[in-house]
Amino acid sequence: MASSLRIRYQTIEFGDMDIHVRTLRDKQEFSDDDDVAGKLGISSASWPIFGTVWASGEVLAHLMCDFQIAGKRILEVGCGIGLSSLLLNHRHADITATDYHPEAGNFLAANTLLNKDNAIPFMRTGWGDADCGLGKFDLIIGSDLLYERDHVELLAHFIEQHAKPLCEVIIVDPGRGHAARYSKKMVSLGYTHTQMRPAARALPAQPFPRGHILRYQRQ
Repeated sequence: MASSLRIRYQTIEFGDMDIHVRTLRDKQEFSDDDDVAGKLGISSASWPIFGTVWASGEVLAHLMCDFQIAGKRILEVGCGIGLSSLLLNHRHADITATDYHPEAGNFLAANTLLNKDNAIPFMRTGWGDADCGLGKFDLIIGSDLLYERDHVELLAHFIEQHAKPLCEVIIVDPGRGHAARYSKKMVSLGYTHTQMRPAARALPAQPFPRGHILRYQRQ
């Protein structure tokens, strides 16, 4: 991680669990001296998006706090700072994380050490990349993934590539306007669809007025 980045440390409480995270100090940070992110199409404006805790990420992590994990292989897509992965790992879940950002894996590794837990398997990959060998999963989770209209097809394709025949998908969406199209696509792939508002205990400190938990199950 570049020494020019300003970082902060915070502890987020989930019931009787404390998850410690090292994040970017603010959403203006940027460091790409070797143009690694630039070559991946990540602009200076979007570079810091991965490195902070977002409201959707908090909601997803709260949901995972007491989620049934026994016997499930779990994948977090577009993990960013990886709050849910860190929490699930702390619960000794079989969790794997992915993100497109070249620094996401470094931050995830540092935060895993900060929580004194075992390493989390991580792979840097894009949703449109060739099959990266991750394998298949029982549960696939993510938060604030549907940024752009074309993300609907890309994300659905990536999830279908890594979902077991019997699979559950949970996405926390803040209401960017693409959830309905995404749900229609998932139904076409054989999933049933439900959506709900977060429970009061799962609401983040940040505003989350239009957000929903999207759940898809294929049985």
